[in-house]
Amino acid sequence: MRSILLVIASFAITILAWGLYGPVLHWGQAAMVTDAGREMGEKYARLRPFVCVGLAYFVIGVVVPVVLLKLKGESGEWTLRGIIFSLAGGALGAIGALGIIMAFNFGGKPIFVMPLVFGGAPVVNSFLTIYWAKRMKDIGPLFSAGLVMVLIGAITVLVFSPTPTKTVPAMETESAAEAEVITDQTVDSPTKADSHKIRDFILQFVSIATVVLCWGAYGPVLHKGQAAMHHSRLRPLLCVGLAYFAIAVIVPNLLLITTVPEASAYNFVGTTWSLAAGAAGAIGAMGIIMAFNFGGKPVFVMPLVFGGAPVVNTLFTTFNNGLLSEVKPFFLAGLILVIAGAAMVLVFAPKSPPPAKVELAIEG
Repeated sequence: MRSILLVIASFAITILAWGLYGPVLHWGQAAMVTDAGREMGEKYARLRPFVCVGLAYFVIGVVVPVVLLKLKGESGEWTLRGIIFSLAGGALGAIGALGIIMAFNFGGKPIFVMPLVFGGAPVVNSFLTIYWAKRMKDIGPLFSAGLVMVLIGAITVLVFSPTPTKTVPAMETESAAEAEVITDQTVDSPTKADSHKIRDFILQFVSIATVVLCWGAYGPVLHKGQAAMHHSRLRPLLCVGLAYFAIAVIVPNLLLITTVPEASAYNFVGTTWSLAAGAAGAIGAMGIIMAFNFGGKPVFVMPLVFGGAPVVNTLFTTFNNGLLSEVKPFFLAGLILVIAGAAMVLVFAPKSPPPAKVELAIEG
């Protein structure tokens, strides 16, 4: 019973942390755009918030584990296989984090981007886990129905996500001169505007799909790394932090210096929110590792995380944007489908067969 409670507590921390990740990161991206960037139509920064996410992972996922390992030590040991899989898990997490940023940059909103991510990722997670366990033939109809429910629920949340009913006319927010400039630039280019919308929609889809694939594979890959290190907790987290540092700190800074200038700047508000998002991501990763360490398996831990996190994300975003009055019954039904589908995945996941009984011959 104690182990079950510890597993539940561990992935509950991840659900809360990862549920808040998207909205908090969105705030950081918006706050880092410079005035010059806004004049050019930029709404969200990309690389600098990503750097902050990587720095937060480095502190929580590298500095803290190194200090604890030095002071207290831990059961388990370093192995080459464990290091490779744990670094791969961290790389998948970092690429997924970049995909979230890009989805926001291309016009996606947390209220539907995150439910789509958390709806699709458990499908990838479950099938990868079952495939590696060689249990594909044991997939039952109820397990498949649970996965379908998660997907349908996520799509329903997307379609019926709350939106403001009142809009502010452009002339109330812009000066007459600004409005005239905008009119001159757009009066004869509706086709260009439509093509930009189509392009941004496609890029949103590609970004979200990238996150789904990466974060769906994250749990099973990290679990292999942890198992190879004899169920160590801090060593896999340290590898995840190192991978994040390489992909989310070193690479973006090189791009900013060399080839990809960006109309953004580090400031107190944007940096604080972006670091907070990275901290939420790292704490969530630690929660998953702890859940695995206490006996949880990716085939049910990850679907529960991916089922619960979008609920936290959506309710928080809806409340923060003052859209509670705009919540539709179908939207709530979608959330319920996500939760119920994730629960079915948990209950009806293919189980490992019990160990064979060994009959001992009794010599008379």
